[in-house]
Amino acid sequence: MTEHRIDELARLGGTTVRNVRVYQDRGLLPPPRKQGRTGWYSDSHLARLRLIGRLLDRGYTFATINELLTAVAQGWRVEDLLDIEQELAEPWTDERPRRMSALELRRMFGKEASRAVLQRGCEIGLLTRQGTGYLVNSPRLLAAGRDLVTAGIPIDAVLDLAEALQHDMARVAERFVDLLAGHVLPDDGRPLASSTEQLNEIAALIHQLRPHAAQAVDATFGRAMKEATAAAFDAAASRLTEGPAAEEQRDERETPSSD
Repeated sequence: MTEHRIDELARLGGTTVRNVRVYQDRGLLPPPRKQGRTGWYSDSHLARLRLIGRLLDRGYTFATINELLTAVAQGWRVEDLLDIEQELAEPWTDERPRRMSALELRRMFGKEASRAVLQRGCEIGLLTRQGTGYLVNSPRLLAAGRDLVTAGIPIDAVLDLAEALQHDMARVAERFVDLLAGHVLPDDGRPLASSTEQLNEIAALIHQLRPHAAQAVDATFGRAMKEATAAAFDAAASRLTEGPAAEEQRDERETPSSD
């Protein structure tokens, strides 16, 4: 069995000695075999180090990497875990964020786009500050907001609506995820068994859900909007027809009797 000193391990693993020590401190890399004052690392250490590097390159945090490595120790194959993570990470919409300057946003919304408004847009997740500009996370939502402001609705009310919509959509998404989890995961608190078939089933369900989730939300929203706008129109029509009648009754009360 080949063993390596820490400097050679770092070189073979494509990292630095400092990083190796950080990974050990974080519990990601097991301690070496000690011989006197020298630590010796095996090929399994090297394989683990290279895996940590791959996971970091994919943007995982130390906490997530630790969870994945714990799952591997319990019998899971990391390749299977990464396959299902890749399925989860695929975008659920074809919309792409767009970078805009503060000047462009002000041209779009006029004097309504004050510094405080842009700051609130960042706070509720509509915008992300990038240097001197902003990343618009949902250009479609921004365009809808512009149309509402153009129609005369105060921008603060539009931001309130956007924040509420995001909260409502988060609840809807949780319902879909809960449905999925309840369908394929144990409901008695037991951990998942290290079954590739079970992982494949989860990935397949996610893949099947992807094209239908947005359609289901769109169809349900369409029906709800139809009913809500019809009710609002009926209420407005009632106020219109009640207006003249109410005025006539008021005039009759105010006209003196001839008796």
